[in-house]
Amino acid sequence: MNKYSTALLFVIALLASTASAGTIYKCKSPQGALLYQEKPCTEETESVSSWGSASGAPLVMHQSNNGHYFVDGSINDQNLNFVIDTGATVVAIPQSIANAAGLACQRQTMVQTANGLTRTCTTVIKKLKFGTFTLTNVEASIAPNLGQPLLGMNVLRQFRVEQDSGEMRLSIK
Repeated sequence: MNKYSTALLFVIALLASTASAGTIYKCKSPQGALLYQEKPCTEETESVSSWGSASGAPLVMHQSNNGHYFVDGSINDQNLNFVIDTGATVVAIPQSIANAAGLACQRQTMVQTANGLTRTCTTVIKKLKFGTFTLTNVEASIAPNLGQPLLGMNVLRQFRVEQDSGEMRLSIK
């Protein structure tokens, strides 16, 4: 077994053993190694993300009449309703919600969307919650013309996503 397989097995075992304990923090050491731990990242480690589930059970959503999946959540304790969007690269937030949640524009960018080229701002969400999951330090974009917050792939790829018969389930990998 090579060193990458051994490291992957270690991470899987660590996640499996701590999944029911609460929040798992994903940190980066000064040497660049990813660390998965139950305690928040320290000054010596950079926070990459963290996630937790109160019950360890999967989050189950039912498909709406328009074919989309929605989930209630919050950004920095500002309540909202996300559209689950596997076509969105990152979490996208309407300007009004970003203002209410105290999010500041860090860098302006132009991005290609389904509706064409648009100007957005990058930001970092300190605390993002949806269902029973909580994540910290989540990259996002603020889109002035967006009508509904989108839960994008930078969040969804951290979970096992299953869809079957009008039901979507998200669970910790």
